[in-house]
Amino acid sequence: MIRTTLRIKSELGLHARAAAKLVKIASRFESDIKLLRLNGDIQVDAKSILGILLLAASKGTELELVIDGKDEEAATEALVELVEDRFGEEQ
Repeated sequence: MIRTTLRIKSELGLHARAAAKLVKIASRFESDIKLLRLNGDIQVDAKSILGILLLAASKGTELELVIDGKDEEAATEALVELVEDRFGEEQ
């Protein structure tokens, strides 16, 4: 199991387009992938766009990424890169 803390850097936060990118990448992996909001009780499946949107993660929100499975290292690397790259958006 790998746990990683992420901070949303995008000016627009984790909005619908960014959430769709996250779900698309997470869905490529067999591992169980969860996102937890660090300042609340919300835990969601990272392969569910509705779950991701429920996080209401604006810029600066800290999330914990929890990945468990045989491809957890590759999944962690891909998802951390996506968030660090601001979901491929300029803002």
